[in-house]
Amino acid sequence: MPRGFSARAAAVAGISAAAMLAASMPSSQAMASSDARAEDRSQNPRLQQAMEALVERPTGPPGIVVVVHRGNDRRVLTAGVADVDTGRKIQVNDHLRIASVSKAFSGAVALALVDRGRLSLRDTIGQRLPYLPNAWADVTLGQLLQHTSGLPDFTKNKAFQNEVIAHPTVSMPPRKLLSFVKHKDLKFDPGSRFKYSNSDNVAVGLMVQAVTGQSYGGAMRRLVSKPLHLGRTSLPKGIEMPRPFIHGYEMAPGQPPDDISEIVAAGLAYASGGVVSTPADLDRFIRGYVGARLFDRSLQNKQLRLVAGHSEPPGPGLNKAGMAIFRYQTRCGTVYGHTGNTFGYTAFAAATRDGRRSVTVTITRQLTPKDDLAMFTAYRKLQVLAVCAALRN
Repeated sequence: MPRGFSARAAAVAGISAAAMLAASMPSSQAMASSDARAEDRSQNPRLQQAMEALVERPTGPPGIVVVVHRGNDRRVLTAGVADVDTGRKIQVNDHLRIASVSKAFSGAVALALVDRGRLSLRDTIGQRLPYLPNAWADVTLGQLLQHTSGLPDFTKNKAFQNEVIAHPTVSMPPRKLLSFVKHKDLKFDPGSRFKYSNSDNVAVGLMVQAVTGQSYGGAMRRLVSKPLHLGRTSLPKGIEMPRPFIHGYEMAPGQPPDDISEIVAAGLAYASGGVVSTPADLDRFIRGYVGARLFDRSLQNKQLRLVAGHSEPPGPGLNKAGMAIFRYQTRCGTVYGHTGNTFGYTAFAAATRDGRRSVTVTITRQLTPKDDLAMFTAYRKLQVLAVCAALRN
């Protein structure tokens, strides 16, 4: 059992559920041709220096990978290593856990179905998931996607936390995840305020299953991965990572990095945080998602009717919440995307609305303001530098 596992499993509540655990798009073959520019560090010296400084901190992440994509020019920057034991370098097609960035995938799947007339943003839990509590019946798909539903967060439930501590490698069906809070009332009237809840995206995944007749993972492959050429993205249930992968670590003062890449079943996060991807696939996804290549631009305009709220953990600059997407206003400009963190990983992915400029940042330790405020502040500055590298001419 990893060092401090029980405490960290319990602490997961309220941080990030997931936490636990195209026509104009270039094809995967075309993207591979840009790998020759993958390690051109001279183009972004300040960004590279900030990455290396973060890795060199006493409890800094053992590895960082940043993808900066401007038009057809993709740059991949790395610091540290993919595997502390072997010293293997990070590669753009290595797998990693993207944590709550998975919520953007759930938005992509649901909105693709709305675009096809299979779902409506006004569809309710009572209509699509009648087996869930009657107290939740009036909550709409749109409210679930925007975290304005009032659904209690299953990851904050003590019984769920105890179950994860006792059986961290055992997955659960998504309906069971919500069963931990099925006797709880809504936290507030639906649509009246924003409150980040991992239960929201589990319910979205169940709505997708209800209308498609297939698993959420199958719908994600058909509606998102296939059109965007995401050949290395999946929704596993267990603890195993596809090979090769970037290892995630727990860091403690005076202790060597503790590899926690494969300690918690991905199915315990499901659509709220269980997706495994690669830096290359995540870059392709966020460009297609924000660039409205999966659904109509008019639907995206509804998606981007923003309310006060921030992603978990907070992203760079000023955050506001849309439906399964956040707006990040930085000193260099505005991007849209999502953040996430889970055992061993913290991720950020965002793009401009035309999908032409994008950035992804992943570090190989879980990091939130509560973990280490000074290091998290340095990480957010790194995010801003990456955004600026993508947006500045």
